[in-house]
Amino acid sequence: MEMQPLKQLKVRCLGIGTHWHPVVFLHIDSGIARSEGLATQSRIELVAGERVLTATLDMVTDHFIADDEIGLSDAAVAALQVSEGDLITVRHAPAIDSLHQVRSKLYGHQLGRQAMQDIVTDIVAGHYSDIMLAAFVTACAGSRLDVREITYLTDAMVKSGQRLHWPQAVIVDKHCLGGLPGNRTTPIVVAIAAAAGLTMPKSSSRAITSPAGSADTLETMMPVQLDVNAMRQVVERCGACMVWGGAVALSPADDLLIRVERALDLDSEGQMIASVLSKKIAAGSTHVLIDLPVGPTAKVRSEAQARHLAEILVQVGSELGLTVRTHLSDGSQPVGRGIGPALEARDVLAVLRRQPEAPQDLRERALTLAGLLLEMGGVAEPGQGQGRATQILDSGEALARFMLIAAAQGGFHEPGIAPYQHAVLADRDGVVTFINNRFLSRLAKLSGAPADSAAGIDFHIRLGERVSRGDRLYSIHATSPGALAYALDFLAQHPHEVRVEGEFV
Repeated sequence: MEMQPLKQLKVRCLGIGTHWHPVVFLHIDSGIARSEGLATQSRIELVAGERVLTATLDMVTDHFIADDEIGLSDAAVAALQVSEGDLITVRHAPAIDSLHQVRSKLYGHQLGRQAMQDIVTDIVAGHYSDIMLAAFVTACAGSRLDVREITYLTDAMVKSGQRLHWPQAVIVDKHCLGGLPGNRTTPIVVAIAAAAGLTMPKSSSRAITSPAGSADTLETMMPVQLDVNAMRQVVERCGACMVWGGAVALSPADDLLIRVERALDLDSEGQMIASVLSKKIAAGSTHVLIDLPVGPTAKVRSEAQARHLAEILVQVGSELGLTVRTHLSDGSQPVGRGIGPALEARDVLAVLRRQPEAPQDLRERALTLAGLLLEMGGVAEPGQGQGRATQILDSGEALARFMLIAAAQGGFHEPGIAPYQHAVLADRDGVVTFINNRFLSRLAKLSGAPADSAAGIDFHIRLGERVSRGDRLYSIHATSPGALAYALDFLAQHPHEVRVEGEFV
């Protein structure tokens, strides 16, 4: 039944940032609040011309919002495209039928294809508040989704947005499941694949629980917020692109879920798989290589867990027409030196430019993955891919293709350098015996990454390396004294996460 309007109210643009979550404000004693039983956290629907928005209601006790006014957060203003003083219609939000499916999942029941589709449709339509989204994320956390449910969720997420199609028969992509600081192979692999003649429309995510996602790192060197038409033009010209997936509306449900996962510092197995594969399918990929770093403080802790995830990834991909190959890699320590967008970008450029100081572990990891992708794409024979990838990198072809892509996306710029740095030194002679990846990621985030793109950690050591008292183990980079102090406070409380000779430093 069509919802009846409650009242027309005048817009007040309050200049309040609520991230992507639209929030509106009424006075607690307003007539509409009393007569309709509206209270804090009520969901109401706003109509401005052809635009309809479901928002969360908060109440104010000060009379700076009059009885005939409604205050809008920045997100609500942007969604409705209204201005101060405009009239908008306010009415009760319709009931969300799919919420009973979320409650059912919370009690341990399986979700069918239609139930998953209904939930994702309501999420994309903006019907779910952040609290409701958190309930869904929690209901699916851990290993609570079976393979069938993951397949249904992936399919629903693909259908939630646009899906790209390309004229080429083979469209390649790669992804790393993450949890390994500094593992920024994507820009190098894309450049090599495109130079080898493959088509690779690469869309990347921003950080969820890490100090940098590929999109964050790439943005320190080139624009990544391209729309679909611009993305197509770059791919047609260069054979590849490197863009932020959120800007091209591929699997938009994923971006909404990621926002809540980031707030909860949660990255569940089923939603992680659905997130990865839905973005690849929506981007038009036919062949995807997925890197699974394995290590005691990586996201994937054991080889058994990695093989379990690999099996699900291949199975779900096959169900949805996607060829998936997985690669297990060493996740015992950071890759390269930089942890944080600009520091990781510096490492990427050093590899592409074949500089003597380029981190060799990043170079070799990127070449391994690029070689496997060239073989998947049919431009290298089995066992010959890494040799071909090495030739492309060492000849300068990869760097040239990277710069071509950057120019096509709006121009290349060098990553920035943080003005505040603090070196953490070894307090004894010895051998590096333990590195906690999760600690380093947290420390980099507390220093300001990824929001402050130049912030993060510059790592100087490797496992098994001998160091002397006073040698730099790593350096903390920050863009303000306050952020640096915040990171140092955390370091002082956790001094045992990088060890020399089994002792704490």
